[in-house]
Amino acid sequence: MRRCSFYIHLVIKLPSELEINSLIDDLRTFSWEAADVLLYYSKIVKDSKYKSNILENDNSEDPVTIADLRVNELIIQRINEKYKDVDWEILSEENVKIESENCDSRADWMWVLDPLDGTKDFIQGTSNYAMHLALNYKNKPYIGIVLIPEKDQLWISNVENVWCEKRDGSLIKPTPPNNKNLKEMVLVTSKNHGNETLKNLIQKINFKEVIVMGSIGCKITSIVRGESDIYICLSLPGKSSPKDWDFAAPEAVLKSAGGAITNLDNQELTYGKSNFEQGGIIVASNNNLLHQSICLEIKEIIKKYDLYPLSHLN
Repeated sequence: MRRCSFYIHLVIKLPSELEINSLIDDLRTFSWEAADVLLYYSKIVKDSKYKSNILENDNSEDPVTIADLRVNELIIQRINEKYKDVDWEILSEENVKIESENCDSRADWMWVLDPLDGTKDFIQGTSNYAMHLALNYKNKPYIGIVLIPEKDQLWISNVENVWCEKRDGSLIKPTPPNNKNLKEMVLVTSKNHGNETLKNLIQKINFKEVIVMGSIGCKITSIVRGESDIYICLSLPGKSSPKDWDFAAPEAVLKSAGGAITNLDNQELTYGKSNFEQGGIIVASNNNLLHQSICLEIKEIIKKYDLYPLSHLN
């Protein structure tokens, strides 16, 4: 396990005098329950005869399945039943679509849930989907859970450490950060959410290798496993962007493993905005000591080839 370098994490107390190891034990139980739900519907979606039965809408840009809703309901119910007297809020991708279910973004403690990150990949029958669950304190990820059911992996960041558990209790250790320069890196990029600007940037950088993968959680954990080194998320001005629930849990996992995730100006991600958006250009890398120089190099390439309106980042 890798010790977290952020001292603020070591002095914050959980609400209602909760003990962190007990909380992690409960989250582990909740997560494997969610895995069972996702794997059940994953089998259905792989059968073309029944795939349409689990779709809740026909929106190709933002699809929702029964699996999204069932896991959303399960996790929220488990948290509310177990911790009914604890003062925290729950922000969920599915619930923000219901105005009456919106939470108070001013709360000190907030769960941030994406019951099914990578819904398009899930529908396509790939293994690249995940559940994200983060506990944010004052709009910063504090605890992070990234569950990848098809890989039998549960990534947990418990403030000081990060590790991956399989269902049988065996552990997968994070890969230590490396010192590769930008062109030596393996990039992991999106399967369903790319754009021509990002493709052009990737070509200009000329990475050693490019891996295509769905789900931000799957991409970030591929960095922590050492299969890739860097992830770049580029949202075009005026177009849809990832949201808080896409990044909160993966950020907690990556940072605890010695990596970093920021915008292109090396500023930390801001959570709790009214639209929950994480727009612009976001860079995640496996070494927080080299991260700033990596961002600067990418920014210089963008400037040189005029690939993106950098004024929109300010």
